[in-house]
Amino acid sequence: MKALSPILALALLAPAGLTAEVREEILVIVNSHIITRHDLTQAVEQQHAALYRQFSGKELDEKLKDAREKTLQGMVDAYLLEDKGAELGSPVTDDYVRASIDGIKKENNFATDADLERALRSSLGIGLPEFMKRQKQQATQQYVLQREVFSKVAVEDNELRAYYEDHKEEYRLPFRFRLRELVLAKGATPEEQAAARVKLAEIQAALKAGKSFEELAKANSVSPSKATGGDLGWMNKGFLRASIEDAAVKLKPGEVSAPIETDKDLYLIQLIALEDAPVKDFAEVKAKILEKLQEPKAQNAIEQYLSNLRMRANIRYLVPKEQIVKG
Repeated sequence: MKALSPILALALLAPAGLTAEVREEILVIVNSHIITRHDLTQAVEQQHAALYRQFSGKELDEKLKDAREKTLQGMVDAYLLEDKGAELGSPVTDDYVRASIDGIKKENNFATDADLERALRSSLGIGLPEFMKRQKQQATQQYVLQREVFSKVAVEDNELRAYYEDHKEEYRLPFRFRLRELVLAKGATPEEQAAARVKLAEIQAALKAGKSFEELAKANSVSPSKATGGDLGWMNKGFLRASIEDAAVKLKPGEVSAPIETDKDLYLIQLIALEDAPVKDFAEVKAKILEKLQEPKAQNAIEQYLSNLRMRANIRYLVPKEQIVKG
C-alpha cells in the first residue's frame, strides 16, 4: 500500500469541513498526537534562544549541533509521558493548573489573568493559554517520572540538608519592587516623535519644579496605569522589560529614572519601594532538592523508562526522521 503524504494524512485527520483550510504539514504522529513542522520549528527556535543565553563559543556550537534532534525527541517523549500520566490517573487536571496559576498571580501580586498575561507576553512572548498548557505538560511529566523513576532512587536526608546549606542562594525569592510609570507614545512621524520628546522634557521640568509624579502620570501617560497615577503595584523581578528593571534597581525610593526608550514609547519610572526577599525554608524546598539530587542518579533509569515507552507506543514518522533532523 502506498504511504500517505503528510498533507493527505492531515486532511484525513482533520474534522469534516476544515480540510480546505488546513495546510500544515504533519511530521510525526505519536499515539493520538501530531507534531507539525510549525510545532517543531517553533520549539527549535525557543531551544536555540535558550542555548544562546546559556552558552557561547565552542560549547555553544556543540550544543547547537544536535539541538534539533534532541528537541524533536523531547516533543515525542513529552506526548508519551502525557499519555502515561492519563493511564496512571495523573492528578494534574485543569483545576490543578488553574490553582497553580492563581498561586502565581497571588505570589506576584497580579489582580487578574490579564495582568499575568501582559507580564508573560513581555517576559516569555506567550499568552496565558499557552503558559497553562505548558504548565500542565510539565507537571504531568514530573508526576510520571517521580512515580515511575525518581521514587525508586534513594537520597539520604543529610544529603538534602547539605545541598540546601551549600546552595541557599538558589532558593532566595526574587526581590520585589513597586514602581510608577509614565508612558508617552513616540509616534510614527518625525514631527510626532519631536513633539513627544518636547513633552517629555516639559514633564521632567515639572518634576524638578516639585510636581508629583503621580499627578503627571494621570495627566500625561498613555498607559492604562494612568488611572492609578502610574502605580504598577508590587512586582517580582523578571516580569518587566529588562531595561525598566535595570533602571529601577539603580534608583532610591522616590527617585525618577532618566528616559527609557522602546520601539514605540518613552518611559519615565519612579521607584516607590524596593524589598529584598528572604531565602525559603528547608522544609519548603526539600521536595525540589530531592528531585534535583535524584535526577543525576536516575539518568540511566529515565532513559530506559522512556525507551520502554517508545517501544510500546505508536510512533509514525510521516517524513523520514533523518530528513526532519536535517531541517
